[in-house]
Amino acid sequence: MAPAVAAETPVAPHLLSKTIVKDNNNAPRDIFPDGIRTSGQHNPLYDQLKPYEAFPKEITGPTVWKKEDYTNNPERWTHPFGEDEIAEIGKAADDFIASGTPLTGISKGLFPLPNLAGFLTSIKNELLNGKGFILFKNFPVNEWGLHKSAVAYMGIGAYLGYFVSQNGKGHVLGHVKDLGEDSKAIDKVRIYRTNARQFFHSDDGDIVGLLCIARALEGGESDICSTHHVFNILQRERPDVIDLLTQPIWYFDRKGETSQGQEEYLRNCVMYMETGEDGRVYTKWDPYFVRSLTRFSDKGIVPPLSEKQKEAMQVLEDTCNRLALHMILEVGDIQFLSNNHVLHARTAYVDHPPPHPRRHLMRLWLAVPDTEGGWKLPMPDTHEKKRGGIQVDDVAPVCPLDAE
Repeated sequence: MAPAVAAETPVAPHLLSKTIVKDNNNAPRDIFPDGIRTSGQHNPLYDQLKPYEAFPKEITGPTVWKKEDYTNNPERWTHPFGEDEIAEIGKAADDFIASGTPLTGISKGLFPLPNLAGFLTSIKNELLNGKGFILFKNFPVNEWGLHKSAVAYMGIGAYLGYFVSQNGKGHVLGHVKDLGEDSKAIDKVRIYRTNARQFFHSDDGDIVGLLCIARALEGGESDICSTHHVFNILQRERPDVIDLLTQPIWYFDRKGETSQGQEEYLRNCVMYMETGEDGRVYTKWDPYFVRSLTRFSDKGIVPPLSEKQKEAMQVLEDTCNRLALHMILEVGDIQFLSNNHVLHARTAYVDHPPPHPRRHLMRLWLAVPDTEGGWKLPMPDTHEKKRGGIQVDDVAPVCPLDAE
């Protein structure tokens, strides 16, 4: 069983949290247009972590779903935009572009959607507290081009959360595209910049969005699963795995995307419980960031993965694959997912040969603080508007229209 987190024994130096505290909600506007800095990555508040014994034996409710519930019922998880909806989004995008406001300054106030606002609020609630996913269709990316599509996409995203930086370059509009980087150099390369398979994982935001600009020739297809369904299955079949996943013994690589004075890795659990009573089970996971730490474990700076941890990783991946809902994103599809209780993956892919465009997805990471309906996480930035994400020092947010 998991040991108590608040142990009285001394903590080794490499286990201590190093957190740079900043007033992120009152950041300098000459760098951050809305006055809000992405909080960035943090170790959890270890004294707020709950041991395995405090976790539920079974989770119930709308966050627990099976692929059989949706595979043959696309009307339950897709929303094709109608002509009136596209017209409203398009007008808001045109007006925003005409205003001359930088894309980094987009907000609900600057992107009015009087008819769609209520619907998007319901979608936000469904993402946070319901099944955790939606697929929008009929977004006219080919007609609108990259600039207007990016404005319209971010305008929709502004109704779901706050944009957070996705990398050390400050990208709040990210791009999933193969840039020819070496996918085997996992201690340096972010896999979204390659064509390699992405195993089941979550991103550093409450909600992740993907807008399909161009499809691959082969592969690049999406799989998602309810982590609460996975949890229930493993509680029945492999409670020892759940026990291990709830312990703060998992080290995650930061791949050099750190601010001055911060450590190059984090020590986390894979599964947490929200703070307070009746807390939900929250999952934070990416196996690539766990496997890439050998440069530190070989030197004894962090512990190497144990055989039990390696087995738990494989059991988790196999269970996710077994329970996954498969979907194919067509050009003009927008997928929004919860990172709190949905894990997602993608298959490896092969791009079209030139002159055809390469597979290209625009990506958003969106934060929802617990003061605005977000999950109550045992993290030092749980109240912050732009909690999570990746922030390096005071790197300014940027919105490139293509991968760079």
